[in-house]
Amino acid sequence: MNVTELAPNKKTGDVNANLRVVSPERASPKSKKPSLPERFLKVYSKADPLVRIDEIAPGATKRKLVSGKLGKLRLRHLIIGGSFVAIVAVPAMLAFLYMAFIAADQYHSSSSFSVRSMNSAQPADILGMFAQTSSGSTVSDSYVLLDFISSERMAQMVDETFGLETIFAPRGLDYYYGLHAGLPIEDKVRYWRDMVSVNFDLTSGIINLEVRSFTPEDSQNISAFVISQSEKLINDLSLSARDEVLSVAQDEVRTAEGRLAKAREAVRMYRDISQEANPVEGAKLAMELVAALEKQLVVLKTELSTALSQMDGDTPRIRLMRSQIASLEQQIEQEKARFGSGTSTKQARNGTGSVSDVAGRIEQYETLETDREFAERAYTAALAGLEKARLEASAKQRYLAVFIQPTLSEWAQYPSRLTNSLLVLLGALLVWSVIVMGYYNIRDRN
Repeated sequence: MNVTELAPNKKTGDVNANLRVVSPERASPKSKKPSLPERFLKVYSKADPLVRIDEIAPGATKRKLVSGKLGKLRLRHLIIGGSFVAIVAVPAMLAFLYMAFIAADQYHSSSSFSVRSMNSAQPADILGMFAQTSSGSTVSDSYVLLDFISSERMAQMVDETFGLETIFAPRGLDYYYGLHAGLPIEDKVRYWRDMVSVNFDLTSGIINLEVRSFTPEDSQNISAFVISQSEKLINDLSLSARDEVLSVAQDEVRTAEGRLAKAREAVRMYRDISQEANPVEGAKLAMELVAALEKQLVVLKTELSTALSQMDGDTPRIRLMRSQIASLEQQIEQEKARFGSGTSTKQARNGTGSVSDVAGRIEQYETLETDREFAERAYTAALAGLEKARLEASAKQRYLAVFIQPTLSEWAQYPSRLTNSLLVLLGALLVWSVIVMGYYNIRDRN
């Protein structure tokens, strides 16, 4: 064991100037053998007249150092323990007591339904069941229904029918799960979404609805009301889509009907002015008449030629035959003039703008008749399109199929007392652990 030796400086004579560490064997033989604590706390000198021993109370110093370290340890541990009690133990105990003795029972009412289509098309075989197109898919309508159930509109309708502040009023001292009076609509909607759970299975298209309240009857009544309003929404959407599809087809029918009416009116006015039902038939009759007159003219000319070879040209018979021939030629010219004037159509029109010759009337009539036939075909196609749209709209009509009516609960499953207590405990423990680890991290860095 080494001790500290104080030796005088040769130049200055200062005893404290030089310090050396010597072994106990080199220490003065006259010195008393120190005890174990004194070996660490006393200082010896090698020369008797120059030795200065600094007497230090070893027991007091040791107790002071140990008590300081223990004091610091106890204070830090007390702070950590106190924080554990304040952050973890007390909130967990309060949450357990609240869940066990204060939280009111909540009863649920569950129901299941789906949005279906009235499409009557059936697959031809088993493979057709997996090859069906998604034209009649009701997934979009199902998502619309999910948003509607959780919307502000649904909360308002439930409030107007049942009174949210009445059926969800706090029971006893349970002010955490109850709905306070005088809250704005935003808070009511938030509370409504907490008490209503809606799940949608995309594979089967089934919607599961669960409503909670403080009595089984209220849960069942609210669930039935939600289903009725959802069914009304689906019917309104289906009717709106059906009317939208039919309105386009009906507009087409009205347009085609008006066009056909105008074409028929034009044909009727033409017949009224021309005083003939069909100028084509009139032209046929005129051509037959001209042909008959020309036949008679040929016969008369033949007879006249025969008569001139036998008698004089001034005889009464010859003059009669020439007069008949002239009359026939004039009549033939008149009939041909009625059929066609031999000039352009513009020159063949009279002062009223109507066509006087048969060819012009036939052209005008054929134009009007073509417009009428096209209008009739368009009208027929529009009627067929309207009927097809009506059938498709009826086939694709949506409806709400409820296959599990709202149930009446007999046992309160909510709130989950043990689960909520454990969640509070775990959350508080997590927060406390983060705080303690952060403290030690900062302490180690400094």
